[in-house]
Amino acid sequence: MKKLVKVLKECYLALILLFLYAPIGLMIAMSFNSGSSRARFEGFSFSHYAEMLKDEMMLNALKNTLIIALFASVVATIIGTFAAFAIGKMSPFMKSSTIKILNIPMLNAEIVTGISLMLFFVFASIPLGFFSLLIAHTMFNVPYVTMSVLPKIRQLNKSTYEAALDLGASPLRAFRKIVLPEIMPGILSGALLAFTLSLDDFIISYFTSGSDFMTLSVYINSMTKKSIPLSVNALSTIMFTVVFVLLLIVNLKKPAKEKE
Repeated sequence: MKKLVKVLKECYLALILLFLYAPIGLMIAMSFNSGSSRARFEGFSFSHYAEMLKDEMMLNALKNTLIIALFASVVATIIGTFAAFAIGKMSPFMKSSTIKILNIPMLNAEIVTGISLMLFFVFASIPLGFFSLLIAHTMFNVPYVTMSVLPKIRQLNKSTYEAALDLGASPLRAFRKIVLPEIMPGILSGALLAFTLSLDDFIISYFTSGSDFMTLSVYINSMTKKSIPLSVNALSTIMFTVVFVLLLIVNLKKPAKEKE
């Protein structure tokens, strides 16, 4: 009976992994298709990767996406970190109320956030483009960064910081040497989360980007009215490979540190 349960668990896990990764595997396989069909593999070729490098609009959309993700994650990390410090100094009632307010943008439907931001930009006469997209991405990333940094601030030992001040360290030096290393894991995780969310966002970008500044997700969506070329598969394969390699590097470094 135990063996049967174990086999069923393994089969269930295998089905979940198959459901998650089979579409990605198919996407990667079709990126090497010599033909243009998405339903039939006609032969192995790198032609779609060559087409991807010639598609200036898609490469420009990718560049815009990376620029927005980088700037938005940096700005959101700075604002979110300061917000976490401010929340940490509040009274229990104010702290609880502020955290609940911060949870609203994370739980709110993205389409509501996107439409409301678009209406705000129109009302404020802010043209839709780079700055509107940067403001929108920064806004929805700040709560995630704040919630990532806040637990690290709660774990801080205030006595260590105060001891550094008593020993003659300036507030800035004490913060840089004592506080910053303690909260850095939360800052880094918040920054990576913000970068990933910004890179992946479509709905908010769709409502807040203009025709002059288009992200990759919006550009690919505009292609769905026609036939999406397999060069999109090629670009997606490269992006997936980069993320996969980075995850491997991070996971290989952890055991090495644990051995030390």
